[in-house]
Amino acid sequence: QVRLVESGGGLVQAGGFLRLACVVSGRTAGLYAMGWFRQAPGKEREFVSAISGSGGGTDYSDSVKGRFTISRDNAKNTVYLQMNSLKPEDTAVYYCARGRYVTARQATEAYDAWGQGTQVTVSS
Repeated sequence: QVRLVESGGGLVQAGGFLRLACVVSGRTAGLYAMGWFRQAPGKEREFVSAISGSGGGTDYSDSVKGRFTISRDNAKNTVYLQMNSLKPEDTAVYYCARGRYVTARQATEAYDAWGQGTQVTVSS
């Protein structure tokens, strides 16, 4: 069984930064893609970013492109999301997810294990 645990969320002022981390434990054999999603109150869960199993391919939503950077350390079974120039509209619970495939994808159906989430709040 795979377990994903996110950390690094918190309260930050607009323009600030945070770095989220997600540690994957359990049956982690194979270099699967990893993704970050977020869900704001009253809204659907939305794609934020994804990284391929090797780390060579990345994808971002238009709303975070140029501000967020995804990376991974496969030796540590950890994926990171560096979030810079944060905006109040980035406020949400952020979830990491393990992909079913090695390539980075945006659809939630492409992921088969999810963390519990970490709250990110950006004040104006």
